[in-house]
Amino acid sequence: MAIPQELYPSQDDLLYEEEILRNPFSLKLWWRYLVARTEAPFKKRAVIYERALKALPGSYKLWFAYLRERLELVRNLPITHSQYETLNNTFERALVTMHKMPRIWIMYLRTLTEQKLVTRTRRTFDRALCALPVTQHDRIWEPYLIFASQKGIPIETSLRVYRRYLKYDPSHIEDFIEFLINSNLWQEAAERLAGVLNDDQFFSIKGKTKHRLWLELCDLLTQHAKEVSGLNVDAIIRGGIRKFTDEVGRLWTSLADYYIRRNLVEKARDIFEEGMTTVLTVRDFSVIFDAYSQFEESMLALRMEEESDDEDDDSKENSDEDDDEDDRLDVSKLEKELKKFWLSDDKDINLRLARLEYLINRRPELANSVLLRQNPHNVEQWHRRVKLFEGNPTKQILTYTEAVRTVDPMKAVGKPHTLWVAFAKLYETHKDVANARVIFDKAVQVNYRSVDNLASLWCEWAEMELRHKNFNGALELMRRATAEPTVEVKRRVAADGSEPVQMKLHKSLRLWTFYVDLEESLGTLESTRAVYERILDLRIATPQIIINYAMLLEEHKYFEDAFKVYERGVKIFKYPHVKDIWVTYLSKFVKRYGKSKLERARELFEHAVEVAPAEAVKPLYLQYAKLEEDYGLAKRAMKVYDQATKAVPPHEKLSMYEIYIARAAEIFGVPKTREIYEQAIESGLPEKDVKTMCMKYAELEKSLGEIDRARGIYFYASQFADPRSDLDIWNKWHEFEVQHGNEDTFREMLRIKRSVSASYSQTHFILPEYLMQKDNNQNLDETMDALKKAGVPDDEMAALEKHLVPAATNDTATKDGARKLGFVSAGVESQTDGIVKVAANHEDIELPEESDSEDEEKVEIAQKDVPSAVFGGLVRKREEAETDGNLDDGNAAKDKGGDAPLGALERIKRQRQGS
Repeated sequence: MAIPQELYPSQDDLLYEEEILRNPFSLKLWWRYLVARTEAPFKKRAVIYERALKALPGSYKLWFAYLRERLELVRNLPITHSQYETLNNTFERALVTMHKMPRIWIMYLRTLTEQKLVTRTRRTFDRALCALPVTQHDRIWEPYLIFASQKGIPIETSLRVYRRYLKYDPSHIEDFIEFLINSNLWQEAAERLAGVLNDDQFFSIKGKTKHRLWLELCDLLTQHAKEVSGLNVDAIIRGGIRKFTDEVGRLWTSLADYYIRRNLVEKARDIFEEGMTTVLTVRDFSVIFDAYSQFEESMLALRMEEESDDEDDDSKENSDEDDDEDDRLDVSKLEKELKKFWLSDDKDINLRLARLEYLINRRPELANSVLLRQNPHNVEQWHRRVKLFEGNPTKQILTYTEAVRTVDPMKAVGKPHTLWVAFAKLYETHKDVANARVIFDKAVQVNYRSVDNLASLWCEWAEMELRHKNFNGALELMRRATAEPTVEVKRRVAADGSEPVQMKLHKSLRLWTFYVDLEESLGTLESTRAVYERILDLRIATPQIIINYAMLLEEHKYFEDAFKVYERGVKIFKYPHVKDIWVTYLSKFVKRYGKSKLERARELFEHAVEVAPAEAVKPLYLQYAKLEEDYGLAKRAMKVYDQATKAVPPHEKLSMYEIYIARAAEIFGVPKTREIYEQAIESGLPEKDVKTMCMKYAELEKSLGEIDRARGIYFYASQFADPRSDLDIWNKWHEFEVQHGNEDTFREMLRIKRSVSASYSQTHFILPEYLMQKDNNQNLDETMDALKKAGVPDDEMAALEKHLVPAATNDTATKDGARKLGFVSAGVESQTDGIVKVAANHEDIELPEESDSEDEEKVEIAQKDVPSAVFGGLVRKREEAETDGNLDDGNAAKDKGGDAPLGALERIKRQRQGS
């Protein structure tokens, strides 16, 4: 065969040919030759590759480059092209020397896989696995598994490949299981998955948990129940139920679905029932119940469809029936007739409807059972269960019986005694009192967690006896319940080591109060007193019991005995519990004896206020003062009020002083209250209360006409009021000076206001912190001293005062300024620019020259009557005496002006008339 001319070396190739002839085994020379002829046709390059590989058959670089170019040549050719066969032959020749190179094998295997040569590809994969070391098998198995998973590969071939691969790497069994599932090989997939779950050392490379694998196995077994055999599906799923508690509902429904698919309908119903009676969560119960109800509905719908189809078939057969034909030997018709027999009746629609209705009606009961399985000691759930059976006494009794047997009082959530009470009331409502007593008798023998539960049972038992008019029986029950255990019983219990609540029942306050109520209603006075005395002896009495006992004795006219009970009560209890006893005791004693035993009442009050804390002493002092006002001396009442003002806490002092002042004004007159006001102001009241008291004191003096005294009080109160924040005092002082003052007093008020304002501003910024936190009860002189101690020099204070207080001048002022009625200017004029300007006083009062004449004597003085409140109770007594006297005698006494004593105002009037 002649070689084409273009394949021969050209003139340009001679240089490379000569070097190769000199050294034909140099890979570098051959590679330079190939690189130089990169643009040459493939046939010419193939000749160079063949010559180079003939000289260097073990060169991986040459073989790899040659095979890659061969692959590029056939890339766009169909797999049936002859070039593929040439490529395969080239790979075979390469593998003669390159059989240890996995890259060459992988290139060859991928090429064969693309050519769809199944047998040749499989055998080549096997040759590669045999040729390469085991450490490099993972590079071959990856394309091998891809080849085995392709469509068109026989299932048996793929199975064998995967089984061989699992012997090499068992950790990839999940891929095999996935392949089996995709290939619909359910039997082997289930067996392999079960084996994985039984292997405790298995670790999923895909991150699947045992829980997920269990669910996959359950789904596989239930969805393909007929295809999978040889596995105990029931045991497998039940094992999952025991092991994975968070998917119990799903696993139960899967097991029931398995039996449904195997057409074991009754077995599926049993599984549903078992699941609903064993699950512990409402979520799982809802899953099972919904699946169960859906199953019953589908079965009912299927049966109704079958019945309608049968009716259609029967109608057709009847229409086509031929009377002449003898069909007695027709087997098919005979089977149909046998199916209509009652033992094989398929028309059970009513039964299926009843079954579905029964299931739906049982849902509340089944749900309650789930909650009780979560906690069988939940009392509330047992009560709800009983309500579900309302109208069925038998079922209710069985439920209560089960409840009292199941619930442990020591572990109970709720009040376990209410189960016994409701159980007994169930019998009572059905007129069976005897059995109700039996229930109560058993209930009181149970050891409860608290004494109150047992006491409630005894009280309920006694109330039942009262409802049935068995009064003596109720009293006897209370005597039996409150009886103290004997010494022998106590010794036996001490030997056992655990003390039941029955040993503490005789000290139950609830039981004793119920017993006392029964004795008061049904017993005698002596029996009731005995019960009260027993309560006091047991030291379980409360203040209310003390008061009730005393009230009982008062109702039966045993007043001294009642007061003795009060005495015992105030000795037993301390504050604050004894407060009600003291108040009741004192009010009852005063109401009973009044003035007859005044000294004893005073002793009681003195003792009460002595032991009472400051927070509770106010009502006692008011009650004490009321006693002195009604039956004692007014001076003693004032003394009591004075003691009260010192004993009450600071926040109540103001209200106490107000009461004190009001009572003193009513009894002794308004002048008596002056010393009380002064005492209150100096008693250490809070600053806010001091200002309030000063304002009231000033109003009092103003109403009495004591203008100078009122002004002095305002002056004293001003030291507690900051003009920038507390404007109430300053406004009232301003009004006071406008009404009653003159220019000098008003100027003095303004001067004090500026001084106090300056002292507050200096105090806030100059004084040390501890002086700022003090109660500002100091007057103006003390404030100036504090400023000096703080380091403010005298010249600065003088400059400050000079800046704030304008200079007073005695020059006559201009008269063109408008005056306000009743207002005297202080000499400070406000400028439009807001700057305070010091100027001469242009509004000084200019007295006329005739002001020193005798016309001053003709000035009329406004007269004001003395308020009647000044004289207190004396005025009332005088008025009463005057109303009782004779009117004529009063006129005669009026005519004789020199005989009756005259007041100061009357004498002034007569002097003016005489002049």
